[in-house]
Amino acid sequence: MQSIEQFQERVRAAAADQTPLRIRGGGTKDWYGQRLEGEILDTRGYAGIIDYEPTELVITARCGTPLAEIEAVLADRNQMLAFEPPHFGAGATLGGAIAAGLAGPRRAASGGVRDFVLGAKLLDGKGDVLGFGGQVMKNVAGYDVSRLLAGSLGTLGLLLEVSVKVLPKPFAETTLCLELGQAEAIRRLNEWGGQPLPVSSSCWHNGRLWLRLSGAQAAVDAAVHLIGGEVVASPACFWEELREQRLPFFGGDDALWRLSLPSTTGVLQLGGVQLIEWGGAQRWLRSDADAASIRRSVAAAGGHATLFRGGDKSVGVFQPLAPGIARIHERLKQSFDPAHIFNPGRMF
Repeated sequence: MQSIEQFQERVRAAAADQTPLRIRGGGTKDWYGQRLEGEILDTRGYAGIIDYEPTELVITARCGTPLAEIEAVLADRNQMLAFEPPHFGAGATLGGAIAAGLAGPRRAASGGVRDFVLGAKLLDGKGDVLGFGGQVMKNVAGYDVSRLLAGSLGTLGLLLEVSVKVLPKPFAETTLCLELGQAEAIRRLNEWGGQPLPVSSSCWHNGRLWLRLSGAQAAVDAAVHLIGGEVVASPACFWEELREQRLPFFGGDDALWRLSLPSTTGVLQLGGVQLIEWGGAQRWLRSDADAASIRRSVAAAGGHATLFRGGDKSVGVFQPLAPGIARIHERLKQSFDPAHIFNPGRMF
């Protein structure tokens, strides 16, 4: 197994020589973000579950641990990663899932990746091992750097180990499908979101709305009676296909945009086709419209747009930062990676 000392030696040598390093686990998300640059620093040799306490609802593992292994261990105890990280390939690792910061269909109900990160060990650009947080929520005080690592795409350092909160799987789950137009679906989703209904996931596309209900059997049954619609057979397949973006919608040639918006935002006329998740807060757009017009429309609605997959990355994958926020990013980068060797140019 790869050792921390070997990582330290490689990082210190790279910093001394100003050699960029490209942190990489299974490589299943190499397409995400801006350019890929630098010598590969492979994390897969540093793997394994360090500690798992089912009664404490926390698991600690090394960065190169396969995501599938984590999920299998949790499933044996009827537990799960509630943010449902997409794999996008068989080689996905825990470190890559945290660094990418991507959550699946259950995110609106359960929370995002950073909401479940309790603690982390990071190897910074000087080759020092830094520890943040812990294995319980009460250890997280002040500015929580461990959560800052979620979605940082490895630009701040090499995530060595991470402690993640897990949750029990629901007692019961049912998926409903309703025939609804986009405007009515958004209205209903926000109406249901203000009621004590066990809606754990939603997806609207092409005149159909899928709802996943999760919780106690009585609560699920009551929601089915209230909402109506058709009960879907074998629903797990649908939500997995959505999470892994294997539904036909995601197979087009046009650029795929990820739009983050207030859930109450009405229908946005952006051209192309849309798929809506998270009660209206996340919208996927397949469109050949120019980036500037998409971002103007989304910003006017109080959101931001990410060029998630395909398209011309020269327009910037991520929404350009306001000057003040950009300066904070620069200072963080300088503090953690003064030689700027980790994943240069991956985010901005």
